Amino acid sequence: MACAPLHARKLPLRCIVPKVLMRGNHALAESAVRAGCRFYFGYPITPQNEVPEYMSERLSKVEGGVFIQAESEIASIHMVIGASMTGGRAMTSSSGPGISLKQEGISFLSALELPAVIVNMSRGGPGLGNIAPAQSDYFQATRGGGTEITALSSWPRTPAKSLPI
Repeated sequence: MACAPLHARKLPLRCIVPKVLMRGNHALAESAVRAGCRFYFGYPITPQNEVPEYMSERLSKVEGGVFIQAESEIASIHMVIGASMTGGRAMTSSSGPGISLKQEGISFLSALELPAVIVNMSRGGPGLGNIAPAQSDYFQATRGGGTEITALSSWPRTPAKSLPI
């Protein structure tokens, strides 16, 4: 079969969907809002600082949206517990050391069988020794706290993969 010249060849269109370019943390936060998250409580820690930054602006434009920058990681997880107890869709995010501080609250959340979204943003780089992402991040996210409950966990490889979650 002879090929038509490049300028005359008609290529089939798969799908025409507007594309939005976002940073990974912003895409994660936007997907939470689209899923119905109306409460965000957090404390800044790298590398997830962009999540509270985005949520502070985005939730101010959503009816019933609440954003509070807590005074500590411990306070933020307890605010999530309170919002979840009232039936709200609540979320917090942190990184390894912050998640460690939240473990007692996460355990309490699990014991009460309350739903919440807790983002554990893995990070690598200098700090307290080598804090590169490892199996410990997985165990902390799925089996942390003092309860014997295995938490649901999703580890999207790309920002686009976090949207349907």
